[in-house]
Amino acid sequence: MSTAPQPQMEVQDPVTVDPKHYKVELENEQVRVLRINYGAHEKSVMHSHPNSVAIFQNEILCRFTFPDGKTEEHNFRAGEVLYTPAGSHLPENLSDQPIDIILVELKR
Repeated sequence: MSTAPQPQMEVQDPVTVDPKHYKVELENEQVRVLRINYGAHEKSVMHSHPNSVAIFQNEILCRFTFPDGKTEEHNFRAGEVLYTPAGSHLPENLSDQPIDIILVELKR
């Protein structure tokens, strides 16, 4: 997940456009907590998140494609925590292992 702000497209809720990979675990007036699971080499569709905090549950190698066509590849360690500013992206698991992330979307 990029830490740089990304160009915004029309907001596409990942739970709506990609329910296979995104599940709401908790939601209230201040946060929405998502469980994100991708199988080996699976990819999502373009979607958006508000400012968020990601907690990586395992080692991850992934690629993010942004609305302007640029891509970034990232490695994350199990237990790593990362703040991500609001933006749109299309994630792809580049590894032979599943991805498991807890994402806390901030509403305020």
